[in-house]
Amino acid sequence: MTEMTQSLPQGVAKPKTKTLSEAVFAWLLIGPAMLFIAVIVAWPLAETIRLSFMEAGLGGEEYVGLANYQDLVESRKFRDTIVRTFYWMFLSVALKLVLGLIGATLLNAAVPGRGLFRVLVMPPWIIPMAIGMIGWLWLYNGYFGVLSGTMMTLGITDGPFEFLAYKQSAFYSAVVADVWVGTPMVTLFFLAAMQGVSRDLYEAAWVDGAGRWYRFRRITIPQIMPVIVSMSLLSAIFTFNSFEIIWILTEGGPRGATTTLIVDTYKTAIGNFKFGEGSARAVIIVILLGVFSLLYLNVLKFVNRKYGTK
Repeated sequence: MTEMTQSLPQGVAKPKTKTLSEAVFAWLLIGPAMLFIAVIVAWPLAETIRLSFMEAGLGGEEYVGLANYQDLVESRKFRDTIVRTFYWMFLSVALKLVLGLIGATLLNAAVPGRGLFRVLVMPPWIIPMAIGMIGWLWLYNGYFGVLSGTMMTLGITDGPFEFLAYKQSAFYSAVVADVWVGTPMVTLFFLAAMQGVSRDLYEAAWVDGAGRWYRFRRITIPQIMPVIVSMSLLSAIFTFNSFEIIWILTEGGPRGATTTLIVDTYKTAIGNFKFGEGSARAVIIVILLGVFSLLYLNVLKFVNRKYGTK
């Protein structure tokens, strides 16, 4: 091409190459993604907000203004559901973080067969949710479940104990199942973060006489703290929006003991065909998650500044 250009006689214009500007090229790249988000996320969200101002059902729609929101604000049952949802979320996430940190520490240790253990930790996370919860239904069954049978054998109970038939036991049984599902993901994230910590830091601390507990507190935890905070946010959002676990185990019962905001919204909008009231609940969920995410992101920024990460 250079030789052809040099051989052109004087006065003849060089051929122009058409190029796209960086701005146009950038829009071409992000355009499909923005269109996908607009169709899959933005339009349903806008429709949900619109329906929240309606008394909508199978018979049609009627504008009612803020009546749906006013009913929710005045509803003690809805306030109890909010409190129960956040308690469910914080308890479950806390257990996942603690167990995930312990599991990652054990899997990161130089022990024989740790590769096999890393594989064995995966099944609760990768198997279909329905299959896993059916297994927990069998475990919690009072007549042929392993847990109830073991309790009767040990003399803890005089007869069959139905874990999912009582309010407190049903709630904490659902928490245990949710922790069982979510802990492997937390463990793998923490394990990946631990493997990124420089071994020189541990060797220097060991030379100075630091014990394992001191190295864990002063080296491991500070180095993976941004990952801990990020994982907390992701796990909190997943747990807050968890539906399958509760629905398969208890369907929100007994007497609403395991009904969270997601389950309550489903029952209202889909179960009772009250689309307007259900949409108002969905909008409140979006607002609560948005505020919670902003608070967590501020905490993450603080942690990143403190520990010198980006």
